[in-house]
Amino acid sequence: MLDTHVHFWQFDPVRDAWIDDSMSVIRRDFLPVDFELEMQANGIEGCVAVQADQSEAETHFLLQLAENHDFIKKVVGWTDLRSPDISERLDYFSQFEKLAGFRHIVQGEQDVNFLLRKDFCRGIAALEQHGFTYDILVFPHQLGAVLEFVRRFPNQKFVIDHLAKPYIKDGFFDGWAALMREIAKHENVYCKVSGLVTEAEWNGWKYADFVPYLDLVTEAFGIERLMYGSDWPVCLLGGSYGEVMGIFGRYYSEREWAVSEESGREFYQV
Repeated sequence: MLDTHVHFWQFDPVRDAWIDDSMSVIRRDFLPVDFELEMQANGIEGCVAVQADQSEAETHFLLQLAENHDFIKKVVGWTDLRSPDISERLDYFSQFEKLAGFRHIVQGEQDVNFLLRKDFCRGIAALEQHGFTYDILVFPHQLGAVLEFVRRFPNQKFVIDHLAKPYIKDGFFDGWAALMREIAKHENVYCKVSGLVTEAEWNGWKYADFVPYLDLVTEAFGIERLMYGSDWPVCLLGGSYGEVMGIFGRYYSEREWAVSEESGREFYQV
């Protein structure tokens, strides 16, 4: 089984200022040797390493880890997709076999229409030409822009990270659900079944909290366009790796559905 969303970092209190005091459990280094323990305990055979810092240094850091550890099958890195030199940067990055695609932390952008801006869309068009994937990291209030965004690029492979971070803790559902259904009609868009516990009450979530959200994405995207991701180590804010993985295992086993073990591999060409 492939975990399609794992982070690695050497903790830096300045660079990683988003990890505040409430997240003390993850205010330390998390490296491949740590994740190997989780893999062995939970039957995971490989992972996709995803950027957490918006720098090309981060991309090279993850690629170096992937070169040294065979179980890191692919990397989702970062480069400035708004750069006027984006085609040249992508030409450069095309030499790295394990680099599958890129991500921008759009959830942190104040401009709700960031994805639709001309310079960013120019970068996405270049991704398509180079065969790279793009991970969409947004909050629910940005899903209107996501819908128009994916319509513009019908041949680009997109994956929505963490179900677009629904507001599980507050119980908000309908607006998120309506837009996710529309986005799922575009067959070039996949969805990571990941990140749920961090959007719920960290120390008080119940399995039932997640069921409506899992129902929605499973019905909308279909099993073949879903992929499992833990969001380790960020998921440790809401429980152990085994507890997080257990939510998805219980849900799909009880409904006699099985998340395709091939969807993540096919998407990232593992």
